[in-house]
Amino acid sequence: MANLNKVLLLGNLTRDPELRYTPKGTAVADIALAINRVWTNEQNQRQEETTYVDITLWGRQAELAQQYLTKGRGCFIEGRLQMDTWEDKATGQKRSKLKVVAENLQFLPDGKGGPGGHMGGPPSGSSSPGYSGGGGGNGGGYSRPPAGPPQQRSGPPQGGSAAPQEDYHEEDDIPF
Repeated sequence: MANLNKVLLLGNLTRDPELRYTPKGTAVADIALAINRVWTNEQNQRQEETTYVDITLWGRQAELAQQYLTKGRGCFIEGRLQMDTWEDKATGQKRSKLKVVAENLQFLPDGKGGPGGHMGGPPSGSSSPGYSGGGGGNGGGYSRPPAGPPQQRSGPPQGGSAAPQEDYHEEDDIPF
C-alpha cells in the first residue's frame, strides 16, 4: 500500500519566529500559522473558523523566516505531518501533539501594496539570496530561486495566455 504525508498551508503568523540552534549548529525555527476557513451555513449565514498550526523550519529556511517574517505576515508552507510525544513532567502522563515539519517556505505579500509584495521573495530593499527550497530535518537541500525577476517560476506554464512570439527561443541542443 502506498503512503503519502504532504501538507499545504497558507496563513498568517501568530507570533514572530523563534530561532534556536542545535548543539551541532543547525538552525531550527518554530512558527505558528492561523488559517481561516469561511463558509455559509444552511441558514445562509457567514461562518468563520480559525485553525492554529505549529510548524518547524530547519536550516537556512529557519534563518530566513526569523530574518524576514513577523507576526501577521502571510506565508505558504509545504511540509509533512509529524507526531511529537513526551511525558508531562508535572503529571507524568504521556502527551502527544501533531505538528508540521516544513519542507518548503514561500513568503506572501505583506499587504502594504509595495514592490516587496510579490510571491516568494524577501521584503523590498533586501539583497538576500534565495527564499525557498527543500530542507528536511538535516537542514540541507536549500536551493536558490531561478535567476531573473522573482515572479518567474521554473517548470511548465500553468495556464494563462501564450507568451509573445519574440519570447520563444528554439534550441538545437537538447540537454538529455
